[in-house]
Amino acid sequence: MAVNFNESVTRENLMRAFAGESQARNRYTIAAAEARRQNLYVIEAVFRFTADQEKEHAAVFYQHLQELSGENIHIDGSYPVDLSQDVAKLLRLAQHNEYEEHDDVYLHFAEKAREEGFQNIAGTFRLIASVEKTHGDRFALFAELLEQNRLFVSDVETAWMCLECGHIYRGTSVPAECPICHADRGYFIRLELAPFTSSSSAK
Repeated sequence: MAVNFNESVTRENLMRAFAGESQARNRYTIAAAEARRQNLYVIEAVFRFTADQEKEHAAVFYQHLQELSGENIHIDGSYPVDLSQDVAKLLRLAQHNEYEEHDDVYLHFAEKAREEGFQNIAGTFRLIASVEKTHGDRFALFAELLEQNRLFVSDVETAWMCLECGHIYRGTSVPAECPICHADRGYFIRLELAPFTSSSSAK
């Protein structure tokens, strides 16, 4: 049976999601600054890229609250304190939080929205949950590369892209600096992980 939106649990869950995404964006921005401090510019880019997507998630959840504009919504909730100088740990903490959103939080919110008769909102929660899984997988990949000291080295000859100028370098490890723009080695990323590459053709 449909529930009045003003009296629904879904409106509170939307505000919880908005708060959570907003905090995630800020946590990732702070983590990005730590990565940059350690010359891990590729990891900085991963955190900032994800932070921008969390901002968009927050906006989507917020727009679902349009009819309550001008009102305050009281919520309770707990949010993580993810502070560390260990960048691999920051990636693992982010991975955990993203998987938690996917595996539990947003799917639970989606089910509640469905029960209360808000099918469109339920769909939003489910779709964004799937994106959070992608975020978690990406954080896990880069955490593993960092933990295994394979972020800038490979067992076989590999193509690497400089994120500053786009130079493609081939070798088992990245150079100390880019031969074109002289950017630090921290800007190099495996070509298959670089954004907007043509390594696989669109069909």
